[in-house]
Amino acid sequence: MPDRVKVAIIGPGNIGSDLMYKIFRSKHLELAMMCGIVESEGIKRAQSEGIPTTIEGVDGLIKDGDPDIKIVFDATSAAAHLKFNGPKLKENHKIAIDLTPAAIGPYCVPVVNLQELEEAPNINMVTCGGQATIPIVYAVSRVAGAEYAEIISCISSKSAGPGTRANMDEFTETTAKAIEVVGGADKGKAIIILNPAEPPLMMTDTIHVKVKDKTVPFETIKQSIEDMVKELQQYVPGYVLRVPPTMEDDKVTVIAQVEGQADFLPAYSGNLDIINSAAIAAAEKIAEKLLKEGSN
Repeated sequence: MPDRVKVAIIGPGNIGSDLMYKIFRSKHLELAMMCGIVESEGIKRAQSEGIPTTIEGVDGLIKDGDPDIKIVFDATSAAAHLKFNGPKLKENHKIAIDLTPAAIGPYCVPVVNLQELEEAPNINMVTCGGQATIPIVYAVSRVAGAEYAEIISCISSKSAGPGTRANMDEFTETTAKAIEVVGGADKGKAIIILNPAEPPLMMTDTIHVKVKDKTVPFETIKQSIEDMVKELQQYVPGYVLRVPPTMEDDKVTVIAQVEGQADFLPAYSGNLDIINSAAIAAAEKIAEKLLKEGSN
């Protein structure tokens, strides 16, 4: 019985390259193809690791990829996933883990709702800011409700590649919607800031939540947040509370910092690290399920 599920990556840029090295560490995933649309450093990097490659994108994956590839990470753009990759992966019965803000499938924040999504053919990893902040919003809303939640995600300009910059509008829209759908807030708002500071600063996220039930003790809210952080650190070890929870009247404020694991990208690229780590956590859970079904 195999102990790994074969996976592929579409998009050999910074996110795709970092995903590749994270997959190499996985107990349940085997990288079977890296897909691009031109010869690139990412394609060459995968080839140097002995990974089959194609420069025909999703079409090359379907035509020349191992038919046993079950899960595909899409690290391209929202437009590419909407128009090409998502529909073609669905048509060919591949499970899509979408790292773009396209949001064809349901939002996935593993520490919050992964168990509900194991059967979904296409799951969306929201955004880096969403992965860093929605767990905190949910931690507040599950004990005291959340009338409104606002997040400000500050990332280093150097860690924002072409894909991130091209998807800025989708970032804010997708994150705000996921704050509501997954985080449990009645109304969500998201802001992203690209920080040009040198040396580059770590990803920092400020989360404000207006609670519904002001009778809930602050210690209960604080404990819920601290419990959530411990769970999140299981797959994002560099996630810490830079400023512990505070509460003024009905508003809870938390400031989190994310240091990347530096698998491929610099440690300050916590924004890319957290969405990739979340994607790997989701894929591993799905792979475990597929392997268990295959053994029955």
